[in-house]
Amino acid sequence: MPPGQRSGRWSGVPLQDRQALRRDELITAGIGLLGSPGGPALTVRAVCRAAGLTERYFYESFTDRDEYVAAVYDDVCNTAMSTLMKSESPRDAVERFVALMVDDPARGRVLLLAPEAEPVLARSGAAWIPSFIDLVQRKLTRITDPTTQAMVATGLIGALSALFTAYLDGRLTATREQFIDHCAELLLSRAAT
Repeated sequence: MPPGQRSGRWSGVPLQDRQALRRDELITAGIGLLGSPGGPALTVRAVCRAAGLTERYFYESFTDRDEYVAAVYDDVCNTAMSTLMKSESPRDAVERFVALMVDDPARGRVLLLAPEAEPVLARSGAAWIPSFIDLVQRKLTRITDPTTQAMVATGLIGALSALFTAYLDGRLTATREQFIDHCAELLLSRAAT
């Protein structure tokens, strides 16, 4: 670096990698804003301010706010799906999901609460639900009838969504261990039928 030139944010980052890094920073900022405790407070300006980027960089990666909100939601869903796919047992799945969604409550609120406040996520949420149901259904190997598998998996996703939403909202006063035990027992009892 020539003398007198200051080191910038992107110093040492190859030009071709910068856009992807800026996009990641915008997504991270969006998780925090979309999953804020008071509900989504997400404007393009707020996102850019939180990421420390200009609007120019926002529009480099997203055409508009709706596309951006959907991308933030998809990022959280992809992370959740990836986390659940690594689980080795129902309890492990619950523990991993709690670590992802409760220990980082912004992610949990994006996944479970933001679709109620963001109209664009009504479509995204509906598109993701079958993937989560399918994942649970594939784990129900003791149930041989595919129709019963589908009904049990659908019921489990509904029940777990309601439990996690109530836990994130503070409406359940269970300890972390009680919550994990209950969710794991719910999965184990239905998987054994």
